[in-house]
Amino acid sequence: MPPIVETARKLRRDMSYPEVLLWQRLRRAPTGIRFRRGHPVGLDYVADFYCPSAKLVIEVDGQIHDQPGVVARDATRDDFMRQRGLIIVRIPARDILRNADEAAAAIVALALTPLHHRPSAGGPPPRAGEDQE
Repeated sequence: MPPIVETARKLRRDMSYPEVLLWQRLRRAPTGIRFRRGHPVGLDYVADFYCPSAKLVIEVDGQIHDQPGVVARDATRDDFMRQRGLIIVRIPARDILRNADEAAAAIVALALTPLHHRPSAGGPPPRAGEDQE
């Protein structure tokens, strides 16, 4: 078993309180959107939460994420995930503690919202170089 899988399992067992609050809401999202917790990304990283249908990574950031070394490490990690086509959303733990229902609802709404829309009939023509369908 790859070491990252063991790390992911450990992180799922040792979730922080804000992560537990958020997971309680995301795991039973009534919209049919599915989330995973402690999801390995590549060989080095584990996302706090991941929505495969939206390619959405949710990271819960406590106070430690404000420290200079951690900020740089998070930026490297985020770049790695973005290069793989993932969208990263960082949510301060204090926001989840303040209102976990609201945080979860915002995440689910984001996961349900397509990022690209097909042009409507009668809309402006595509810019030069853009595909026409």
